Amino acid sequence: MPEVVDNVAVARLYGEPLFNVPQDLYIPPDALEIFLEAFEGPLDLLLYLIRKQNFNILDIPMAALTRQYLAYVDEIRTRNLELAAEYLLMAAMLIEIKSRMLLPPRKTAEGEEAEDPRAELVRRLQEYEQIKLAAAQLGTVPQAGRDFFRAQVHIEQSLQPRFPDVELSDLQQAWADILKRAKLVQHHRISREELSVREHMSLVLKTLQGRRFVEFEQLFDPARGVAVMVVTFIALLELAKETLVEITQAEAFAPIYVRLAYTPS
Repeated sequence: MPEVVDNVAVARLYGEPLFNVPQDLYIPPDALEIFLEAFEGPLDLLLYLIRKQNFNILDIPMAALTRQYLAYVDEIRTRNLELAAEYLLMAAMLIEIKSRMLLPPRKTAEGEEAEDPRAELVRRLQEYEQIKLAAAQLGTVPQAGRDFFRAQVHIEQSLQPRFPDVELSDLQQAWADILKRAKLVQHHRISREELSVREHMSLVLKTLQGRRFVEFEQLFDPARGVAVMVVTFIALLELAKETLVEITQAEAFAPIYVRLAYTPS
């Protein structure tokens, strides 16, 4: 048996081409029921037939195309009428176009040649083919959830609240308020007193010892005068600089609190 191209033989059996369908070949009744389900509609089937037979889409041979189309539709019309309904509507359109092409062309009222009966079908086929090619190209683009998944990292938030940092302007405002109140209760007494910053640093640490938080204003005693409060304020700044105390504030314009710095054991 001579070698032939695959599209010439109707089938191959054990690698050998078959030119005729065997008479005793059994085809199950349900073998053709799902054939049209492979197409997405009548236009998809028409485009398949045109490309399969290498027809020119701008000059479609309506007789051959209609004959092949009806042959496919007849295979499933008796088995799946619901599926064949939309295909039968296209079959009626093909028969109408074929009939109009058999009639002699008529000129319009303006004397121009009448439009080709196939023009509307060609336009719909071209638009469908463009959309189908575009959909195929979009299908090759990687999509989230189908070709890849976005990485997600869950971070557990600490139960301990994070207080905002205290700005220098907040300390200045709090210090100005303390000085303003101190002037209202100051005594008119002139005395000379030597004040030690280190000593007041120890006093502040002693005041904070064993207490969770101390309000900023409670560290100052207006009755002892402005000089003592200035030294106490300097001592507090030195302690903060040496990270021995922490100055916190729950929110903007809220009271300022001072506590001993946490030292891990």
